[in-house]
Amino acid sequence: MINENKNVFLILLILSLFTGATIEFSEGSTYVGIFLILAAAALVTRIRLTETRTIESSKLYISIGTFIAFADLFYNFRTNSQLGTLDTMVFFLGISLIAFGINNPQIRRMGEFGAYIAAIFTFLYLIFYTLFGALEINFFHLFNHYFVLLPTVTIIKLAGIPIEVIATETVKLSGVEDMTIVIGGPCSGLYSMFLLIGIVAGYSRIEKMNFSKTLYLLGFAVVVAYIANLVRVIILYIAAYSYGTEVMMSVHTHIGWIIFAIVAGGIMYIMNLKTEISINQNKL
Repeated sequence: MINENKNVFLILLILSLFTGATIEFSEGSTYVGIFLILAAAALVTRIRLTETRTIESSKLYISIGTFIAFADLFYNFRTNSQLGTLDTMVFFLGISLIAFGINNPQIRRMGEFGAYIAAIFTFLYLIFYTLFGALEINFFHLFNHYFVLLPTVTIIKLAGIPIEVIATETVKLSGVEDMTIVIGGPCSGLYSMFLLIGIVAGYSRIEKMNFSKTLYLLGFAVVVAYIANLVRVIILYIAAYSYGTEVMMSVHTHIGWIIFAIVAGGIMYIMNLKTEISINQNKL
């Protein structure tokens, strides 16, 4: 069991590094992105499974995964658009399905876990972003204003930093330079929340956890993701106040996936701990 828990933790770390690499390639440093990809590849070799049974490869999963991955790339190439968050996760879903169809226990387990995460993220994204947008439901502006902007502004004011709300998702901050900061898009923290929900759900399916424990961990993951995002936004305020816009944007690029990796690792540790406690109790 210890070996399985270690493997799951390594898989989670690999996925965190992969997520960080995609963010770095699109918004940050290409060199950092390459380093994270290489680190993820190195960790793959550390996965060790005690399972010795042969798992036959599945041409169906490989075919579906290949189609999804190439269709996503082809669409963006034809429309001359850059790979966005949804494109990255759809491509990740395709790669995960390919891995799930390969006759190798280590790669197959990574593929299964990755497919759960990517599929759940894509499903939630299509509901909250695509469907809500088509129905003109003003969810994100309200969420960003009442659940992100106002709480973080209240906290930062207690630290004595001059900040003022000037619009639904915009604040004015006076520090080393006067600037306006828009709290929108990734600042909502929903991307990380979707990923953590996918991680918990995928882990629950793989380890066959009971329904009540899964619901508890899902609720816990949502709360932790929300608090972690507030911390992230507060750090951005402090960076902007102390060092200016350029430093804040640099921190904005890197800090998101770092906090995600720490939070996701903590949640995975708790899930593994609860699993071990449950097994020990059953043995007694």
